[in-house]
Amino acid sequence: MALRATELNLITTYLHMTDPSQFRPAFARTTPGRTLMLSQMKAIDVGFYRFLYNSVGEQWCWRDRRLMSDRELRTILANPCTSVHVLYVNGVPAGYAELSARGRETEIAYFGLRPQYIGQGLGKHLLSCAIARAWDDGAERIWLHTCNLDSPHALSNYLKRGFQIYDVREEPMPERYA
Repeated sequence: MALRATELNLITTYLHMTDPSQFRPAFARTTPGRTLMLSQMKAIDVGFYRFLYNSVGEQWCWRDRRLMSDRELRTILANPCTSVHVLYVNGVPAGYAELSARGRETEIAYFGLRPQYIGQGLGKHLLSCAIARAWDDGAERIWLHTCNLDSPHALSNYLKRGFQIYDVREEPMPERYA
């Protein structure tokens, strides 16, 4: 995806939750003709991870993991602090959330849906599942970041789930996004 002409600077917004009482979940329900299942990747599968990363992130200019070797990526995925949770709709991977737990903090490092699953209420469901998992695993703070290259609905979804902005940074657009 080429950058939008208006994207001369990268604006990154950092958000967090510091108490479970801030969480405002929005779980979707299975309906006739639509079955939802969230499953944690239990085995390291770099090829499947790359499929998820690329199919979710291509439209938003995700590049960081594309620039990594399989060995580097395998090391990240093998870290016991990292977990990848895949949302399946009718047995097909629709998106994923990657959590990175460090001490009492959990980062939602990557999160998103494949293009054909956007606009169906699945983003708020997947985000709610990721947040609930982090709290259940003992997090005392959950954080994430988004930027002006992400979905125009990302920030709104994060705020509606209870995240609060704690920092905004602006910098010239890095070369890797060009």
